[in-house]
Amino acid sequence: ILETDMTSISKIALACAALVAASGAFAQKAGDNIGSIGLAYISPQTEVGPLTSVGPAAGLFNPANRDATGSIAAQTTVSFSLLHMYTDNIGGEVTLGIPPKLTLDFVNQNGLHSGAATVKAWTPTVVAKYFFNTPQDKIRPYVGFGVSHVSFHNITASQEASIQYMAGTDASMSSTWAPVYNAGVIYNIDDKWSINGSVSYLPIKTDVTFIGKGPGAGTTTTNTITLNTTDYVIRLGYRF
Repeated sequence: ILETDMTSISKIALACAALVAASGAFAQKAGDNIGSIGLAYISPQTEVGPLTSVGPAAGLFNPANRDATGSIAAQTTVSFSLLHMYTDNIGGEVTLGIPPKLTLDFVNQNGLHSGAATVKAWTPTVVAKYFFNTPQDKIRPYVGFGVSHVSFHNITASQEASIQYMAGTDASMSSTWAPVYNAGVIYNIDDKWSINGSVSYLPIKTDVTFIGKGPGAGTTTTNTITLNTTDYVIRLGYRF
């Protein structure tokens, strides 16, 4: 009888220990910090406003660029993030990626100007997130809203003759703030490691200025570019 009782007690103790372990097995609870690294696939849908030139070559360039369109190809880059949980369901995340090199192509009445300009885009972002389920769940969907400061650096314009009416090597793109709409899900592998997959939408608008050289010396061309950007991200996270 004693042996049977001891066996029963042992089973109960093991069950309780398993329950206690399970209750704190996963992450995203108040006070947690989670650092992550992964890949971001950046897909901008580009809308180019009217290109307007002023200066000696404006009479040639304005008619040629009437109804011009533009595009920027999708890019993949490395993405980093740091998430801090303020409560079991509310967190704040800071993200930063290695700036991708974007290539702007124009299509005007003379055809495609491939690589009219290249630029590196910095988009540090802060997002507030609400997590569903509980810290004990393996799967935690979330939604978020935040803001990104978008700036453009290392801008190089094409040396193609027709583009020199706009720029040559002198071009600029204005910095801007953009809202960030975010949704995703975290899968907790264990109490330390997790996988985070998310999608974000950033409506970005920037003013582009090209300063002419060569045959376009003294001519300035400006336009507004809208980048309705969707970011697809997957990261591996570690809680500390």
